[in-house]
Amino acid sequence: MTRLQPLEVPSGTAATQVLPALRAALDGGPAVMPYAAGAPAPTAPDAGGPLPDGLALVVGTSGSTGSPKLAMLTRDALVASATATHERLGGPGRWLLPMPAHHIAGIQVLVRSIVAGTRPVVADLSAGFTPAAFAAATAGLEEGPDAGLDTGLDSGPDNGRRYTSVVPTQLVRLLADERGTEALRRFDAVLVGGAATTPALLARAREAGVRVTTTYGMSETAGGCVYDGLPLSCSRARAGTDGRIQLGGDTLATGYLGRPDLTREAFTTDPDGTRWFTTDDVGHLDLQGRWHVDGRIDDLVTTGGLKVAPRLVEEAIGARLPGVAECAVVGVPDPEWGEVVAAALVLADGSPAPGLADVRDALRDTLPGHALPRRVAVVDALPLRGPGKPDRAALRALLAGTS
Repeated sequence: MTRLQPLEVPSGTAATQVLPALRAALDGGPAVMPYAAGAPAPTAPDAGGPLPDGLALVVGTSGSTGSPKLAMLTRDALVASATATHERLGGPGRWLLPMPAHHIAGIQVLVRSIVAGTRPVVADLSAGFTPAAFAAATAGLEEGPDAGLDTGLDSGPDNGRRYTSVVPTQLVRLLADERGTEALRRFDAVLVGGAATTPALLARAREAGVRVTTTYGMSETAGGCVYDGLPLSCSRARAGTDGRIQLGGDTLATGYLGRPDLTREAFTTDPDGTRWFTTDDVGHLDLQGRWHVDGRIDDLVTTGGLKVAPRLVEEAIGARLPGVAECAVVGVPDPEWGEVVAAALVLADGSPAPGLADVRDALRDTLPGHALPRRVAVVDALPLRGPGKPDRAALRALLAGTS
């Protein structure tokens, strides 16, 4: 019978300490539920029955509604994702992890290393992500012999290939730094995902000699399953009847732990037995057969790879800024963060106009840092497109030019 155990993931270079537990989970041991060191250990909800056969990982989604769901991923799904990734990139290799290892993107770097039988290098993030730390970790990939891992899984030779995975914000910072750019050039592939990557940023990276590959996926698909617009060999994509992208294939989660109702909403099965996960993204195929994500079907803001629900920010503004009578929050494009949170404020009569720093300071104890507005504008009235409904397209156009 499958068991489930919380797995505390240390920060920084100590993240490699979780490799034995991940390896055991992939080899039929207890499934793990990672969480960040220092955070409360998660309590698994009642699964409503036995856990799925082969369950290896339960990982939280990004929590767009403020209540993260827990995706259940089997050993087969994780191994299929890692194997197909190496197939697409040109063979197994050694990985550098420059991000937290309790989210699916970071976990997959470790899983790929286990499947490949190579030991990963983890960047020192004790002072936050910096190009210097990334460059130092990159140099560490070549220091001394490459110590392999006894995984018990099928793995190929290292082949001397080197890979890493970053979010667009990290790519921006690395390209702005000479050491960071030089480090990026040493990788056979740099996966970029977690948020929209602008064509200009991709062009800049490629002109600098960086071999970037865009990825699209989420916790429910064991991480990225569409690379440079093309599904991996074990994955597939299609547009649903409402235009939302649906993803299928061997990497799909079995569902959400303890939430059969949400599982039924998000996961469907065709008459021929093919399972699909319906995303919140609208997309299309171009003439070359590559998928493009056009935007979210709702109004969530994705900034630096993290999702922000505008309503939660609006409620915090209403609670912490008494001089604001009305507000609306949207996401606007930003070259570094992909999108940033922007707020339009309607002031109560006689109230002084707060500046950006005032708004951020007032919300700092209520919201995480990535959800704090980076642009603020005071308006006489919110533009509307219906009874009391803000015209968010008009607000985005208005706020795009603010700072």
